[in-house]
Parts: sequence; C-alpha cells; structure tokens
Amino acid sequence: MNTPENNVVAEVGLVIYPDSQLAAVYGLTDMFRIAADWAVNISGEERKRAIRVSHWQNDTAASNMLCVWDSHPDLPHRLSHVIAPPSLVVPEKMVPMKVPADWMSERYNEGVTLCSVCAGAFVLAETGLIDHRRATTHWAFAQTLSERFPAVDVAAENMVIDDGDIITAGGILAWTDLGLTLIEKILGTGTMLATSRFLLVDPPRREQSTYSAFIPNFDHGDSPILRAQHHLHAHFADQHSIDTLSVLANMTPRTFLRHFQKATGLRPTDYVQQVRIMKARDALELSNRSVDQIAWEVGYTDPSAFRKIFRKLTGVTPGQYRQRFGTQ
Repeated sequence: MNTPENNVVAEVGLVIYPDSQLAAVYGLTDMFRIAADWAVNISGEERKRAIRVSHWQNDTAASNMLCVWDSHPDLPHRLSHVIAPPSLVVPEKMVPMKVPADWMSERYNEGVTLCSVCAGAFVLAETGLIDHRRATTHWAFAQTLSERFPAVDVAAENMVIDDGDIITAGGILAWTDLGLTLIEKILGTGTMLATSRFLLVDPPRREQSTYSAFIPNFDHGDSPILRAQHHLHAHFADQHSIDTLSVLANMTPRTFLRHFQKATGLRPTDYVQQVRIMKARDALELSNRSVDQIAWEVGYTDPSAFRKIFRKLTGVTPGQYRQRFGTQ
C-alpha cells in the first residue's frame, strides 16, 4: 500500500537556533521537496520517495528542543540526519548553544548523522563530537573555530567534509552543497544532478579556496612586526630576505621569525606569497593583461612558478580563475 509513511526514506531535522540563517533552513526544506519530485521523474516509479523535513527549536521554558514544523506531521519521528545551519551573526556574537548541542549529541547516540554549514560548525563543536576530527567552516571563521575549539582539526580549504556519521560544509551558501550531498546519498546521483540542474546550482563543490580571500592580521599589537607587514604590502613585488626584514623590525632574524609567525600565523615567505596572489587575483578580475605579465608585476620572474603557486593557493589555474571571476 502506497502510504505517506512508506514513501519517507529519510528524515532531516533542521536546527533553528538564535540568529540562525532562515534562508538556509527554508532553502534546504524546498530543495529536499524538489528532489523528491525529480526522484519520481528519474526512476519512473509510481511510488514517490520523500525526504521528510522537520524544524527543531529550543523551548526556553522547558530547556528542550521541540519540533515547530514538520512536512509529515502525522508520522512518528525517525530522524536520519540533523543539520546546524549558518548563523546571521559572526561567531564572536553567537550565544552558547548548550541545549541544541546536547540534543544533537543525543540524536548522534541514536545513530543520526550530524551536519553543519558555515558557522553552524560552532554549534556542532559544542557537542565535542568533532574533537580530533577534520571539520570545515567558512574560511573567515576558521581561525576562531580553531582557537575556541583547539581539539578540532579545522580544514577550511574544503567545501564539504563527509565522514559518514558527521558532515560539515564551509561557506554561508554551502547549504546547497550539503543539501545536494545528502540528496545523492538518499535518492541517488541521478536525482542529485537533476535537482542541481533544475535549481541552476553546481553539483557539490569540494574546495572553497577559490572563494577565500587573504585577510592579513594587523590587530596583533606587535608594532615592529606591523612595520614589516606594511613594508611587504608596499613592496610586494620586490625580493625580501629575513635579514633585511629583521633589521627593519630591529630584531635578530630568529626573534623576528618567531614574532612574525606568532603575529600573522604565517612565515614571511608564505605571507609574501599570499600578498602577491591577492594582487594577482585583483588583476585577473579587473584587467585583460596576460597571465605572464601579471606574474611579472606581482614579483614572479618565472610564470610557471607563478601558475603553480596560484593553483596551490586557489585550487584553480589563473586562466580558470579569470574565466570564473573576470569582469572584463
């Protein structure tokens, strides 16, 4: 007999916490419904395989999570996946999420797969279940996640990390990547691809390094290192030695290296590469100058070395980057 209960092949619970991004909550809800429609078209089956979606919110009076919306309200809950969506505020302004985290831990112990998107990783991290495991978040929040939860192995270069029982997704719009990943697991690759084509979104991306930007830290309070940083930004195309930079900072080379890495999180050579690639990305986006010319302008005499470093830091070649982000 073809009943609603027989049609449900998985239940995804979406956690609504303070300042969570409702666009992701409702977007995922719609995506799973659309996927169910396409699953019928792909398979030709009369039986519609549905992904049940439920929304869960903290009942402050009872200090417990309650279901506040359900696509199949007449059925008993059988959660298979729980997702912590992105936050509308930066992690520094997110309030403690003990009740949602405890509830997610209980579901995990029942065999539920836990997922997070962007800053939702901070909610997931409160469970302690990603300690000593790789997890991703928005590239701009990676350092904060590492500092607040040092046991987590933060891999911000990844857009999606699928560990089977725990899945984390990176950017604030990576809910599309996570949603399609789950659709592929639950309803198959054909349905996932049909859903992505219908929604005009790419299939799940694996890296977010193409989208990340170098954000140098100037707020560390170490004025000699700040002076060296400003020099590197003003003269990024020049060659720089540790001896010259240490003299500029009035330190010994060994002391300078230690202070520089502590203040910026990078070695001076890596820092210069980040600055140069940042300038190269701007040129690729805003000009029609050749890749070789841009390489020379930002300080690389060997264009092949520039291409190799550019791909290492962005995940794509300079030509691919210009094709995707160029405005000329």
